[in-house]
Amino acid sequence: MAIKILLVDDSTLVRRALRSSLESQTDWEICGEAENGKVAVEMVQQLSPDVIILDLSMPVMNGLDAARQIRVLAPNAYILLFTLQAYPELVEDAQKVGVDKVLPKSGGAGTTVLGAVRSFLAA
Repeated sequence: MAIKILLVDDSTLVRRALRSSLESQTDWEICGEAENGKVAVEMVQQLSPDVIILDLSMPVMNGLDAARQIRVLAPNAYILLFTLQAYPELVEDAQKVGVDKVLPKSGGAGTTVLGAVRSFLAA
């Protein structure tokens, strides 16, 4: 059974790059894409993804607010916050709302996301 992944970022380019990296794994499926946290919450209810990769800064609903709602709807899903702003206070705030891991958007980010998802699945 394929691992279902939901990509959430207001940038189409970021979602496209992540999709390209993640689709290299034959047992992983990108089940959906959302451009903001509100749409992501609705998609989690419909799609029941195993992994949600969330941006922090998005219109309508940011990643932390979305993660808080997603954690209630999908308590066993792996939530990864993927952001330009990975500072210690954010990591602490993210953990409080149920985010499993915070990763910076930086050089080699696709590989970093792959490694984080692999680590989660291996646990």
